[in-house]
Amino acid sequence: MHPKSIAIKDFTYQLPEERIARYPLPERDSSKLLIYKDKKLQEDIYRHIDEYLPTDSLLLFNNTKVVEARLLFQKPTGASIEVFCLEPHADYPDITTAMSQKGRVTWMCLIGGASKWKSGQILEKRIAHGSEIILLQAKYLEKVKDSFAIELSWAPDTLSFAEVLHLAGIIPLPPYIKRAAEVTDATRYQTIYAQSDGSVAAPTAGLHFTESLFERLQARNIQRSYVTLHVGAGTFQPVKSDVMDGHEMHVEFIDVPATLIQQLIDYSDKHITVVGTTSLRTVESLYWLGVKTILHPDIIPGELVVRQWDAYELDATHITAVDALNSLLQYMQKHQWERLITKTQLLITPGYTIRIPRALVTNFHQPQSTLLLLVAAFAGNEWRSIYEYALEHEFRFLSYGDGCLLFR
Repeated sequence: MHPKSIAIKDFTYQLPEERIARYPLPERDSSKLLIYKDKKLQEDIYRHIDEYLPTDSLLLFNNTKVVEARLLFQKPTGASIEVFCLEPHADYPDITTAMSQKGRVTWMCLIGGASKWKSGQILEKRIAHGSEIILLQAKYLEKVKDSFAIELSWAPDTLSFAEVLHLAGIIPLPPYIKRAAEVTDATRYQTIYAQSDGSVAAPTAGLHFTESLFERLQARNIQRSYVTLHVGAGTFQPVKSDVMDGHEMHVEFIDVPATLIQQLIDYSDKHITVVGTTSLRTVESLYWLGVKTILHPDIIPGELVVRQWDAYELDATHITAVDALNSLLQYMQKHQWERLITKTQLLITPGYTIRIPRALVTNFHQPQSTLLLLVAAFAGNEWRSIYEYALEHEFRFLSYGDGCLLFR
């Protein structure tokens, strides 16, 4: 069956409101960990995850950083307008470029109170920064599909947009955490290794890792490496269609150095564990990008992206992960790229064949979500028994909750 025909109602479960974690535990690595291996389940905590991973293996993280994407403005009438910065306008080649802009930037946004804001109208917000006041202005440009093009400008123009967001914005907690963001969320809804500004949601599987846990991993010769996938608000987008053919998967930016691709090749006959669904989407996208360079050696850089159904419609039957990654490296060398920056729309559902990692660390996800489909693709039909066990044994769910280590 083509994944387009998958009915989302087959991927649901009853999630009581009280099982959704509204706050993180005081210690990151004290969250519960459910280990699924060889069709057996056992419990532990994240602090001991190193004991379940093979020595001389690779652990891969997403080092994206959550930005303070919620900006609150007030009209002269007193009406409140919220601007939720989703992603840069298509004018910018990638998120990093847009985040580094000084003085002015155009961003695609969600607008709270959009009916109160007319095209061309400028909103203002004043921000204290040391001894000076920064004037931040927002200008409504146009509506594009489900979002709005907003021009943001500020003076003085010495700060980057990332710095302006840090000063003026609010951390965007997931919609199912039904409370206002608090001061502690600025650090706790962020991994300790977050580096690249650009996400509006945390890669939550990584929230459980600490420096002391990293030391334990290093003692067992478990290497750490990083990719970047900037998580968009689409990660929370519910599947509203009856079958997946009617669902448009969200597009996200990935940024991966050539050295990481070589490392994946070097560990191909060993063990690779990915931390988070975003890390999994990134490395699997690398495989499909490599497939495209094999099937279409002269593909132009602007076309080297992963679209929603590529994994189910490209003929990659005889293309191994190593072949695809080697071809991708050669393509990058040809174009003199040290980093690969592109977009992925990869949808991983049951029926998808995982090419690169052998294990996945992830939190527990919402019913009828694309993230749950990904877990079902990785764990097979056993996803139900895994989630049933977690519900019966008091595991905490979603972003601030507990998690699992799944071996395929």
